[in-house]
Amino acid sequence: MPELPEVETVRRGLLPAMEGVRIARAELRRDGLRWPFPPDMGTRLDGARVLALRRRSKYLLLDMDSGDTLIIHLGMSGRMVVSGLRGSHAPGQFHFDHPPVEKHDHVIFHLENGARITFNDPRRFGAMDLCTTQTLDQHKLVAGLGPEPLGNDFSAPYLADRLKGRKMPIKSALLDQRIIAGLGNIYVCEALFRAGISPTRAAGRISMARIESLTTAIRATLRDAIDAGGSSLRDYRQADGELGYFQHAFRVYGREHAACMTPDCKGNIRRIVQSGRSSFYCALCQR
Repeated sequence: MPELPEVETVRRGLLPAMEGVRIARAELRRDGLRWPFPPDMGTRLDGARVLALRRRSKYLLLDMDSGDTLIIHLGMSGRMVVSGLRGSHAPGQFHFDHPPVEKHDHVIFHLENGARITFNDPRRFGAMDLCTTQTLDQHKLVAGLGPEPLGNDFSAPYLADRLKGRKMPIKSALLDQRIIAGLGNIYVCEALFRAGISPTRAAGRISMARIESLTTAIRATLRDAIDAGGSSLRDYRQADGELGYFQHAFRVYGREHAACMTPDCKGNIRRIVQSGRSSFYCALCQR
């Protein structure tokens, strides 16, 4: 499932085509995805101008001049594909050469500038919902989310306070979206490796100094992944259809039995299962 860096990469890819642009027509080619669309979603989107394109955790948020916000979750295989961006055109100018509609193109946004944004999702685990912008914070998908790991509200003192007294493994705590929003299995594994912390260590038994290292590692891991275009897992694509490349920089994730990349370390990467998810780590480097 796409994590924070993948969703942020998609958001940035959509900005040139969508932000400040009016949706001429929202073509809903089915009644819903993971759950049904609001009955009036199409009519509420038709003619609305996208004022801002934001991200909250793993959700894309389209704020519109109608006072509505469209919430999009990519699910396991969902992707937003931009057509009409290529060619020798001035900034903001788009041509109308769009690819044929495919079987799994479930929602198509026809924009006034000639661009087309297609939500393609073979598995239909993605989701879209619509709410008023004023009530977004109370929506069931975003209410209760913790701070953004790249935002000012996330810090070592905050994390130390949330981990205090917790007996669960630190890996599980970092995946709790109520503690930190947007982290997933891949980047938690990578951040714990950078911080030298075992995924099995009790969350409440980590010193303040190591928590400071962990918060730094979380931020650095996410920024590196965003800069590299997100990971290129099998079903993930950027908005322009290109693969991301961060998977080539994974230090532990998916590298079971491979040699640890820490200089002078003689260990190999191990894989264990925690709460049904694979954790990859070096038992010599991570304590």
